[in-house]
Amino acid sequence: MNIKIGLLILTIVLSIILASIYGIIHNQISYSISEEYFTVFKFEQFGLWENGYGDERLKVSLVGGLSTWWFGLIFGIVNGLIGLTQSTIKTMRKSIIGAMFRIFIFAILLGLIGVLVGFFIIPKLNIDWNIPTDLFDRQSFLTAGTMHTFSYVGGIIGIICGIKYQLKIKKARAQHSI
Repeated sequence: MNIKIGLLILTIVLSIILASIYGIIHNQISYSISEEYFTVFKFEQFGLWENGYGDERLKVSLVGGLSTWWFGLIFGIVNGLIGLTQSTIKTMRKSIIGAMFRIFIFAILLGLIGVLVGFFIIPKLNIDWNIPTDLFDRQSFLTAGTMHTFSYVGGIIGIICGIKYQLKIKKARAQHSI
């Protein structure tokens, strides 16, 4: 049981680290799509505009880590606790890794879909968006924002799929041992 608790803690810590890295990379990509999404919106939201931190890419990375570490905490706890219910350490590890993989795949895929939706569909909708009016490139701003939103949705779908995956493994192990 001590090894399982250790694996639970390791799962939570690694999930936070991986989610933060995902956020950093994700934000570097979305900054390339729309600098204004950060300079007009995210930097102010995180209080980084006036704080005199280094260059904008560093701020983008900081926002990425701060935006996603908590998501890693949530999915680390969920995956780790469900993993604890597995019958062996090997099965626990396999189920947690499989669940993490699903979370990241869905977040990445939906983020990419978000770019497409944000570029081709969102700007054409006749909606009074609550965005700054003095944007240089409104379409890119909306694309970056849609990418962010879709990535979170992908993460949530990934968590659900990860939970299903772990429960499926548990059920299969239970049926195999009968």
